[in-house]
Amino acid sequence: MLMRQGGRTAKLHYMANGFRVLAQGDHVVCAKSGELIPLEQLRYWSVIKQEAYASPAIATEAAIAG
Repeated sequence: MLMRQGGRTAKLHYMANGFRVLAQGDHVVCAKSGELIPLEQLRYWSVIKQEAYASPAIATEAAIAG
């Protein structure tokens, strides 16, 4: 049974084809917008910067900005 973590922020290690959960939680925070991203909806991140993004537009903007 999948249990919710009660609004806790997860700590992740981002890899090229996925991520590894280092500390349990149910969401991460977008590095640019501050938006909470449920782990089930997390699709965009930077392996190099080790940060999550809420949308493809934000991810693209972060990549262009360097």
